[in-house]
Amino acid sequence: MGEPLSAAGLPPLVEPGPQLSPEQLRRYARNLRVPQIGELGQRRLRAATVLCVGAGALGSPALLYLAAAGVGTLAIVDDDDVELSNLQRQVIHGSEAVGRAKTASAAARIRELNPDVQVVEHRRRLDAGSALELVSGCDLVLDGSDNFATRYLVSDACEITGIPHVWASILRFDGQASVFWAQHGPTYRDLHPVPPQPGSVPSCAEAGVLGALPGMLGSTLAMEAMKLIMGTGVTLLGRLSICDALDGSWTQIPLRRAAGAAAVTHMSPFADPARDGYPGAEDSERLLAGATGTSGGGASCVASEPGPPSSDPTASDPELVTPEQLSDLLAERAAGRASFELIDVREPWEHRLERIDGAQLIPLGELLGQPDAPEIADGAAGQLDGPDDVILLCQAGVRSAQALNRLREADIVAGRTRRVRHLAGGMSSWSGAGLPTTGD
Repeated sequence: MGEPLSAAGLPPLVEPGPQLSPEQLRRYARNLRVPQIGELGQRRLRAATVLCVGAGALGSPALLYLAAAGVGTLAIVDDDDVELSNLQRQVIHGSEAVGRAKTASAAARIRELNPDVQVVEHRRRLDAGSALELVSGCDLVLDGSDNFATRYLVSDACEITGIPHVWASILRFDGQASVFWAQHGPTYRDLHPVPPQPGSVPSCAEAGVLGALPGMLGSTLAMEAMKLIMGTGVTLLGRLSICDALDGSWTQIPLRRAAGAAAVTHMSPFADPARDGYPGAEDSERLLAGATGTSGGGASCVASEPGPPSSDPTASDPELVTPEQLSDLLAERAAGRASFELIDVREPWEHRLERIDGAQLIPLGELLGQPDAPEIADGAAGQLDGPDDVILLCQAGVRSAQALNRLREADIVAGRTRRVRHLAGGMSSWSGAGLPTTGD
């Protein structure tokens, strides 16, 4: 491992564009008065093309600030539609945009904010087959995605094309940001050499996030992008910036290029066992797709056509139940031909909004009891002593996996043998399959 790479002294990423019109001089007057920007810096911004992966929580503030600053072309990749739950943090979208494509909603808001900016909409997933094409025509990439599959794809595509990319991630009150550029410093793979196992890290949909946090990190994305374009200041290349919004602190740690890291020369499936350390790329993609609502791509991340993943995840993981299998089991139980307990480990407010008929609510905190002990909390233990077959569910599959592990530990302590499974992808996959729910 060498010394941390300095990000100072990088040349401007973009050559200056044409002279500014009088109207543009008036619009960008506050930028022009900053000595490190001036008219030359503003002309570089006007000539830049930035690709933003995701028009969600991180992409929203980044796109707004880049548009307001006068970045010439903003390309947006996202295949999602605006949902009501997005509006708490995805500030580029308004209530009237619910149900509309995020790319279209974001483009309309950008054009309203600054008609100078050209907007290119890519309403599609960024996958290994499309990543190089999308990235190649841009000066830099902002990664505002919310899943590991897309993050690795963006990193690989940028390394292959020699393009820098600015990245951030958020969860609850915590955020991280950095700049990656293989030709001058570390890449995302140096920060996370091996992807986490699917389901081991909760998404924002599962764990939550305070709405102002992505505003802070999204603004950081925009600031780092503008510094790269203009060649001013010191970027976060070679440093990881960590935000703890609860105590208002920002911490930076050096990030180095991994010793002996193999250069990325071609796009390959996410979680490729030959490179990423564990098998089951197809299962990884399927589980990620079920567990995350993705901005800018979160499923099929393959460069070629390997054939569709198995529609039955229990073929490789007997702990999982598909939505279709659970629907059949519920029908069997209603007819008296099956006996099992269906436990919903989400919070009461989630259960109130959307639930499966016949599911018993035991929130995860109540189920776990004391965090460091394998015993189930007394109240939950009384409710779970009877059934020999238990199926757990949560919103996306992460909390139900935790509950499953704790139940297994408790059963070992108690010397009890029973079958414990959980719903693959949780309520998100159940609803996505068009299966019935009830709610207030």
